[in-house]
Amino acid sequence: MIEDIKKRALHRTKIIEGQLRGIEKMIENEDYCVDIITLSLAVQKSLASLNKLLVENHLRTHVSHQYEAGGEEREAAVAELVRIFELSNNRS
Repeated sequence: MIEDIKKRALHRTKIIEGQLRGIEKMIENEDYCVDIITLSLAVQKSLASLNKLLVENHLRTHVSHQYEAGGEEREAAVAELVRIFELSNNRS
C-alpha cells in the first residue's frame, strides 16, 4: 500500500470502530432511534470514504501495474473494476 493512503485508511478504520461502539452503547441505553440512525448513516459515510481510499490505492498500485503488463493482466484489472462498480451499485 502507498504509505499515506495506508495511514489515512487506518485512521478511518479507527473512527469507524469508535462510531460502531457508539451505536452499540446507544442501543444498550435505548437512546432515541433517530439519533442512532443518524450515527449509523455517519458510519456508512465513513465506510464509503474508506472504500474510496482503498480504490485509490488499488488504482495507483495494482491496476497501474496490470495495465503496464497488458494482455490478460489488463483484462483482469478491468474485470475487477467492473465487479467493484457493480457491487457498489447493488447496495440496498
